[in-house]
Amino acid sequence: MIEPTLNYVLCPGLPATSPVDASGHRMAYWEWNDTGNPAHPRVLLCVHGLSRQGRDFDVFARRMSRHMRVICPDVVGRGKSDWLADPGGYQIPAYVGDMLVLVGQLHARNPFTRLDWVGTSMGGIIGMVMAGQKELPLPVPVHSLVLNDVGPSVQWDALQRIGSYLGRPLRFDTVQAAADEMRRISQGFGPHSDADWLELSRPMVSRAAHERWRLHYDPGIASPMRKMTEEAAAGGERTLWKLYEQITARVLLLRGAESDLLSRATAERMTQVGPRAQLKEFEFVGHAPTLVAPEQADVIERFLCGE
Repeated sequence: MIEPTLNYVLCPGLPATSPVDASGHRMAYWEWNDTGNPAHPRVLLCVHGLSRQGRDFDVFARRMSRHMRVICPDVVGRGKSDWLADPGGYQIPAYVGDMLVLVGQLHARNPFTRLDWVGTSMGGIIGMVMAGQKELPLPVPVHSLVLNDVGPSVQWDALQRIGSYLGRPLRFDTVQAAADEMRRISQGFGPHSDADWLELSRPMVSRAAHERWRLHYDPGIASPMRKMTEEAAAGGERTLWKLYEQITARVLLLRGAESDLLSRATAERMTQVGPRAQLKEFEFVGHAPTLVAPEQADVIERFLCGE
């Protein structure tokens, strides 16, 4: 069974707490390729949600790697990536800058002719910003964009729910105990087997020698969210709607039918303006579909490969 390779890209900007280069930070990414061609001309970026990491996409990435190179970054502050010395840097514009560096490096190493994007929650917002600005220095424009349970408007109550647990300094005696806690706060992921949930949870924890298990991310990622006001969130929505309406890529919008983050009204509006997204809802799922279930991955595979 194919496994990913772990790679790093050095991003300029805010320094990390343990920087390789004092002027920047390292972002880790996982590369999947089962095509038989290390320089395959199609690249798919899969970008995770706010408190998650690139290994969330293991099941989906392994499947899609038969068709293209699949790249799953750990956004800075998460997974194997550096933590920032200044938590104020954990914001969308900085993440977009890091993704531009990553895409540029991938293209310089093995040039590609098509770039697709799958973004869950925060990863979808980054994708909208990338696809909605023609002036960004992308080697090729985003061709197809999959937004997983996210749009320009995000429900304020859902942000408050996420903020209630984000950044808590939790410690666990076992990986199973960590998985049980994450399952408790992530009911919106929908039904999963015990084995599936444990596999989703393993990359979410780490520990140093003789220490208890802790969550993989820098608690500082919660800092910008704690400072956000409802007025500021509304201003961000207006900007995102403008960017969304400028997107020329094909767009597939996935929605958990029970999502508290992406409202049905927002999803319907997204099918009517700008790129006029195709909408697919999944029953018995909230925020956000994990793309582990075959019926969820089927929809994306048909969208990306059915042309």
